[in-house]
Parts: sequence; C-alpha cells; structure tokens
Amino acid sequence: MKRIGIIGVGEIGRALVMGLCDGAGEPPEVFLSPRGARTAAELSERYESVRVCAGNQEVVDRSDVVIIALRARDRHEALAGLRVDADKIVVNVMAGVGIDELRQALATDAPVVRAIPLPPVRERGSVTVTCPSHPVVDSLFEHLGGAQPVEDEAAFNVFSALTGTLTTHYSYLATLTSWAAGHGIPAGAADHYVRSVFQGVGRSLSDETRTLHQLAADHETPNGSNERIRTTWFTPANSAALGKALDDLLADLG
Repeated sequence: MKRIGIIGVGEIGRALVMGLCDGAGEPPEVFLSPRGARTAAELSERYESVRVCAGNQEVVDRSDVVIIALRARDRHEALAGLRVDADKIVVNVMAGVGIDELRQALATDAPVVRAIPLPPVRERGSVTVTCPSHPVVDSLFEHLGGAQPVEDEAAFNVFSALTGTLTTHYSYLATLTSWAAGHGIPAGAADHYVRSVFQGVGRSLSDETRTLHQLAADHETPNGSNERIRTTWFTPANSAALGKALDDLLADLG
C-alpha cells in the first residue's frame, strides 16, 4: 500500500488524502487526478508525498491501489478509454455503481472493491464499509478508522442508504437553532448550545454496551420533555415515512 491513486478529488478525495498523510508513520505516495484541480493543487502543496498527475491514465499507471471517487454521473466521461491492468486494485466509492458495472466499464480483470468512506476519515475516525473483503483495502481503511466488510452488494446497499440520512441530521440541528432564534435567542448562542448538546450525545454513542434504544431511554424521564417531543413529533407515522424514504433510496441503489 505504498502507492495510492485517487481519481476525482472532491470532499471524499480530500478527506482520504488527509487521513493517509496526517497519520503517524511514513505516508504513502498519493497520485491525484487533475479533476478537482484546485483541491488537488492544495493537497500537493501541503503534503510532500502527494503528486498531481497530468491525466487519469497516469494516476492508474503510477498506483497500486486506484480509488475512484467520482460523482457517478461523471464516470463515463472520466473513465472512457482508461486501461487498468489486472495487478491493480480498484476501490469504487461511487454510490449506486456496482462492481460488475465498473469492471465492465474499465474492461479489467483487476479486483474491484466497493467502499463507503465518510468525511471523518480525515481524522481517522470513521468506519468504512467494504464489499467484498480484500486484505489490502481493508488494511487501508483500518488505518483510517476501521473497516467493516460485508458479504454482498445487497447488504452494502443497505449501508449506503443509511449514509443518505447524514444531511438530514444536520438539517434537524439547524432547524432547532432556527426555532430558538425565532424565540429571541441570538443565533450564535443557539448554534453554540445545539452543537454542544449533540456533541455530548455523539460521544455517548461510543458506549456500545448499551443499545441505541437503551441510550434513548437513559436520556428520557417518564412524562418529561424528551418523551413529550419523541411521542408527539417522532410518531409511528413519522418513523414509517422515514422507512419508506429509505426503502425507495435502497431500490434506486440496487
């Protein structure tokens, strides 16, 4: 895992480079595609082991592991004519693009592994789901916070659907802040308080001796404020609507 290439240098590409290069020990050589030129240039200036290549073929040729972090809609243009030898390892982080589809597009016999890295890999603090398990790829993501291999793409797509709820969580917090501001609380103070409260809640998730339902119960007093909001806002109908939205997303990912 000495030479890693990344095609598509957006938010996830940036996070991967930072996680790989900011960690302890000697960082790998990282070769970046010119896509996302500004970000690629910033990263190459920041890290001595990072290089920006003239094109995607150079990224592949220089790398042992090739991470494809494109937006799915850009893949046909970006990957057209790309030659990937069988001794490479391809890591596909494009949502909704299956292993067989990518292998056919690349016309390669190289191993193809799907992965769902999230932005916290920049601090090596996020578990990454992979499919199928591959020792080199799993080792890479263990370095970035942990690897969670799954057996098949059906299970992988369930985890992929779960990641579709992230911005909903942020929007929920922003709604709380806006509500408080609407009642006369300075926006900065409301924002600071909401962040503080939910950072504390986030830390409690590290206690895996308690289920999520137990954590909720431990934060709730019978007939108290938390129970009131949960039972009047997050109703069975609300929960069912969330499940339906996830089912629809899963159908599209499959």
